[in-house]
Amino acid sequence: MLRNVNRVLVALAGVLLVALGAAVLIGSFGLQRRWGLALPSAWPFDGAHDVLLTLAEQRRWRGRGWWWPVVIAALAAVTLLALAWLLVQARRRRLRHLVVDSGDGDVVVVRGRALEDVLAAEAGALDGVDHAAVTLGGRRTAPEARIVLTLAPHAAPAAALHRLLAEVLQQARTSAGLARLPAEVHLRAVRHGAERVG
Repeated sequence: MLRNVNRVLVALAGVLLVALGAAVLIGSFGLQRRWGLALPSAWPFDGAHDVLLTLAEQRRWRGRGWWWPVVIAALAAVTLLALAWLLVQARRRRLRHLVVDSGDGDVVVVRGRALEDVLAAEAGALDGVDHAAVTLGGRRTAPEARIVLTLAPHAAPAAALHRLLAEVLQQARTSAGLARLPAEVHLRAVRHGAERVG
């Protein structure tokens, strides 16, 4: 979900910046006159010396009492939305280290990437699984797994999922001394070309 939201936001920001950049370039170099382009009447830049707001427009907007509060509120809202998006990105990053209770009162710090690799190897070795990818998130003492299983054409999805939960994740919980290891599992089918018969 977050990945899709990120893609949409980045795409919208990219389209907006490209459109703004094109407007500035076309207007500042006078390309619409050189190339004979018919631009919309609301096009902000018509020549190299044009500005976004003329002096008359600046005076007109400055005389309105609501102008500056609206501009400041809009900029504050954009800033807060950008900060909230940045915080969400920081919270959803990969788990770098995992704290494991050694059983004798001490704790052992395990690299998150090492546990990801072990989980991916064990999940990838399951019958019917063509490839497995694991990403750990959450907190150091309460990790969460995101697992993507690419299933072979002959695989039974229910059986692969059952073995993943009963064998791979259970063994990971036991070996890491975790009370629970929540997992989000995505199943995909391996892409293969059509077979020619006859």
